[in-house]
Amino acid sequence: MLFQEDYSTQEKEPPQASGPRLFFRIIGQEAAAVMKLNLLFLLCCLPVITIPPALLALWQVIHRMTAEEAVRSWDQFWNAFRQGWKRGCGAFLLTAPPMTAAGYGAAFYLRFAADNPVWYVPFMFCAAVFLTALLGSAYLYGLLADGRKLTKETVLLALKLGLGKPLRAVLAAVSWYGALAAGILWFPLSGLWMVMAGFSLPCLLAQFFLRTVLERFGGAAEQGAASRLPETSMEEDKIFEHE
Repeated sequence: MLFQEDYSTQEKEPPQASGPRLFFRIIGQEAAAVMKLNLLFLLCCLPVITIPPALLALWQVIHRMTAEEAVRSWDQFWNAFRQGWKRGCGAFLLTAPPMTAAGYGAAFYLRFAADNPVWYVPFMFCAAVFLTALLGSAYLYGLLADGRKLTKETVLLALKLGLGKPLRAVLAAVSWYGALAAGILWFPLSGLWMVMAGFSLPCLLAQFFLRTVLERFGGAAEQGAASRLPETSMEEDKIFEHE
């Protein structure tokens, strides 16, 4: 016993925060930045045509929070807004029109399916397109926020992740689209919530759900888009592993 080392006196590094603990720690540290970003986003959306780049800029700055990087709301948001104009518009056109058209088509054909089961065929097609676009959109914005360019490879990877890892995409979609729908339906009671954190906080929660999947399959932004794509069939199969 005289030669045993006293391990109790050694300093132990605290375990790295993760899960809900990390989320609430980010909220506590960045509460002011979250509210500021929400106001900046709303101001940039006033001309309406600026909604796509403003949306991508919001995702990019919020991404820095989930990565626990320093956040300077105004400078980083404005730089992302100016530099990501084309990517923001492209991502918006790749996600919003397909989801809107497919969602409307599914609702339209479902009304006639009760009288004639044949209408279930176009309904199922529209529903499949809607779900694919919905799941892929979450990962697409996550990949773009991580620094990827809007290329064919990025879009295909977003679709693969959406179909292969749907659980995280569903949670992200519910956080973003669900909170937005609830705010609109409960307006004007939800007016204060929408102004203070109705967009930035759901965006933070959505990216928090996608964080681990993007870290594994998306890779770091500085590595380049081509080098981060799965190059072998074995790596592609990992995407479709059980959640």
